[in-house]
Amino acid sequence: MQIQDSYGQVRTAQQPVTGARSAPLRVDAQRNLEHVLRAAREVFGELGYGAPMEDVARRARVGVGTVYRRFPSKDVLVRRIAEEETARLTEQARTALGQEDEPWSALSRFLRTSVASGAGRLLPPQVLRVGVDDTAQPEAGIRVPQQRASALAGAVPGGGAGGGADYAQQAEQRVVAPRAMPAAEQDDAGASELLEVVGRLVERAREAGELRTDVTVADVLLVIATAAPALPDAAQQAAASARLLDILLEGLRSR
Repeated sequence: MQIQDSYGQVRTAQQPVTGARSAPLRVDAQRNLEHVLRAAREVFGELGYGAPMEDVARRARVGVGTVYRRFPSKDVLVRRIAEEETARLTEQARTALGQEDEPWSALSRFLRTSVASGAGRLLPPQVLRVGVDDTAQPEAGIRVPQQRASALAGAVPGGGAGGGADYAQQAEQRVVAPRAMPAAEQDDAGASELLEVVGRLVERAREAGELRTDVTVADVLLVIATAAPALPDAAQQAAASARLLDILLEGLRSR
């Protein structure tokens, strides 16, 4: 009798599956995962978290079934990318703190590095804290003008055309009620770590008199999210990002 194993290989019931046959398949599976993650970063960075899974599969040059085998729902994939980018930003902030003695240089370095890496386009909406009551977390110094889900979607890449609206609504619900689901607690842990490290950059620059007194952590993160335009030409994108960031940095400095 012939059966089909989990790798699609047809064999007899008594025939063992050898390690020599399965090892290359495991390598292929890992390669497919890397392709999917890279494609997801590119697609979500360009179109927002509202982009369909089919676009991710097409960019990764795999079948959409391959994507769903690794990520059973789009929310799982979105959370994976958002977690990785949050951790990436946190590490960039730590590096700036550890390698720059001057407070303004440290904050500026963090902003420039983050914008250049494109991480701002993939910031999870709950990190921006848009739509949260100012009085909810006064100790964090996260003060952003009151905005509802429509404004939050605009702050999320692709949100202007509805691309990030669904995820933005979910994010707002998670911020208001973070205990609603276990995954939200993990999201909040990563976000809190990022906010704490960036908060140290902000506080140092403020104490040195180089940062406007009304600038908050959320303002700095919004600069990162805003200063990373997605343009078809890489050189134009880099030039536009640098120019926009220069303007925004001037707006953050004290006079």
